[in-house]
Amino acid sequence: MTSGQSRIRRRGWPATRCAAAAVLAAALTLAGCGTAGRGAPVAPRTMSVSSVAFSSSVLPQRYTCHGAGINPPLDWSGAPTGTKSFALVVDDSSAPITPYIYWLVFDIGPGTTDIQEDSLPTGARQALNSAGTHGYNAPCPTHSHWYRFTVYALNTWLSQGNGASLATVLTAIASATIGRGRIVVNGHP
Repeated sequence: MTSGQSRIRRRGWPATRCAAAAVLAAALTLAGCGTAGRGAPVAPRTMSVSSVAFSSSVLPQRYTCHGAGINPPLDWSGAPTGTKSFALVVDDSSAPITPYIYWLVFDIGPGTTDIQEDSLPTGARQALNSAGTHGYNAPCPTHSHWYRFTVYALNTWLSQGNGASLATVLTAIASATIGRGRIVVNGHP
């Protein structure tokens, strides 16, 4: 623990809030620009993300804890030249402590353009999610929430192991992003 973290914890912040603050900082970085590996900030190229499962921008119950709890299928296109791998972040921008990460998949091969329902691309890895597990943690909406499925094109492989920390992987994604696409859907109980 750093001395800064120690001061924060002495002021009444439990360890989970310190971890949430670190994840929030990394996520805010992801919302901005990448560095394209050269240290100079650049705006990531816009990519397209879609899913045959999302009609009318609604997350079907099948992909929540109220249904089968499996990940939905996703497709993407428009990756920029120089893409070495992809990452996927599924989060809830409506959560009380934002963002709440349901799934973080990384080291998806550069030739991959989709994730199939209830599956993980060959060779891809999963970081810990906000629940502390690696895998798809199906959203469990009790009222309307907006869920974001964001695909990042990266200029490198992250080469972290399965179950790597959320903050570490989010920070690595932020520094390697050269393209980004997102689909946002509404989840209902």
